[in-house]
Amino acid sequence: MLTAIAYGLAILLNLMILFIGLRFLFAPWAAAAGYGVPATKDIAYLTIKGVRDSSYGLVGLALLAFAGAQAEAWFMLVVALVPLGDTVVVLRNGGTKAVAFGVHFATAVAVLVSAALLFAV
Repeated sequence: MLTAIAYGLAILLNLMILFIGLRFLFAPWAAAAGYGVPATKDIAYLTIKGVRDSSYGLVGLALLAFAGAQAEAWFMLVVALVPLGDTVVVLRNGGTKAVAFGVHFATAVAVLVSAALLFAV
């Protein structure tokens, strides 16, 4: 049962970050609004975020499929720094605490829980 939960949560989180990345590529202004910091007219940074997030999602899925739970756990542990950094970015750039903690910090916690579960299997 623990293995199914660990793998299921990891797959869900990787698919979610892949979706977020694709959203930044195909609907950048809406994605930026959901991120919590207003976007400027320069779309390059939104595209970079889309490529980054999509890549993280694909790498996570590939690790889970081809390298196993331990490799995915280490990946999740390291990649949790991204939503923690996003929390700081939102707070330092006029975003609300609700988005910073309710979206980004909560995501970091979920990723760390996923890493712990994967280490346990």
